[in-house]
Amino acid sequence: MGELGVDVLLLSVGPDLPYLTGYEAMPLERLTMLVVPRDGDATLVVPRLEAPRVVERPELFTVVPWDETDDPVALVVSLAGPVATAAIGDRTWARFLIELQARMPSTTFRRASEVMGPLRAVKDAEEIRALRRAAAAADRVAAALQAGDIPLVGRTEAEVSAEIGRRLVAEGHHQVNFAIVGSGPNAASPHHDASDRVIEAGEVVLCDFGGTMRVDGVGYCSDITRCVWTGGLAPPSEFRDLYAVLHEAQRAAVDAAVVGTPCEDVDAIARRIITDAGYGPNFFHRTGHGIGIEEHEDPYIVGGNCEPLAPGHAFSIEPGIYIPGRWGARLEDIVVASESGPDTLNTANHDLVVVDA
Repeated sequence: MGELGVDVLLLSVGPDLPYLTGYEAMPLERLTMLVVPRDGDATLVVPRLEAPRVVERPELFTVVPWDETDDPVALVVSLAGPVATAAIGDRTWARFLIELQARMPSTTFRRASEVMGPLRAVKDAEEIRALRRAAAAADRVAAALQAGDIPLVGRTEAEVSAEIGRRLVAEGHHQVNFAIVGSGPNAASPHHDASDRVIEAGEVVLCDFGGTMRVDGVGYCSDITRCVWTGGLAPPSEFRDLYAVLHEAQRAAVDAAVVGTPCEDVDAIARRIITDAGYGPNFFHRTGHGIGIEEHEDPYIVGGNCEPLAPGHAFSIEPGIYIPGRWGARLEDIVVASESGPDTLNTANHDLVVVDA
């Protein structure tokens, strides 16, 4: 805050609040806000009916409940004081930001992610352990998929998606964030909504799934993508060649994700391999995203991001190749940059597994 000239940090709903306090606010029309002055003590303003959900940590912050007839915005303004610059949580409801701006006319507002993003992007040892546990649980679901333990042929994408979600919870996740299942031509849509399409023999099934595993009230995310080929018969050579290029690009990008390497350089390595193989226009998203409390956060592995990887940065490496109307493939692992080299948290088989399921 001092480096950026921020006088007070104002955090409402969203991941920054539990990151600092361990408390996750419900997205209500009632204002919850953590007020963190640059030179002073933190105060958590919370609706009185929500206060019992807060685990008080007096060494970190004071809890100030407000009643239904109180004016919580006025309370936040009084705690913030007359300041030149306030950083407000990116997820704060617009209604509260507009009210705060009206009552703090001499204050310049900026995004709290400028303060919180770099802090959250670098994971400490405990956070890496939490990510590793979540990744291992997702690996076990991926292994079940590759072993043919999750029936595919004759079931709808939605049915398979639901089973993947159930298995994530059974493996220790507290919630499912997404379970993308794209079969055949639907695999060419990177964020395909699992549909009522029935999966057939002799086609690719792309499964991208992840959830949140809570530790001491704060959740850390998993995210993995694996592709399988159905029917027990080998895929055609054209698809095997496509997947071989993808596999090489993903492995090269992981190997390149060393401390000090700019994020855009990691993206460029995967993109160059795919482009040289003739699939350049078919890889149209970034190579990766940071992961932690959120499934998508800093740092982003994308062209234009010159930020060098630092020890503790955790992120996905997930290039994809998509041929509209035919098929698609993506391969994704979570990686942590460390002084000893890239630490890949996911270990599920990276090959294109053929399943008779």
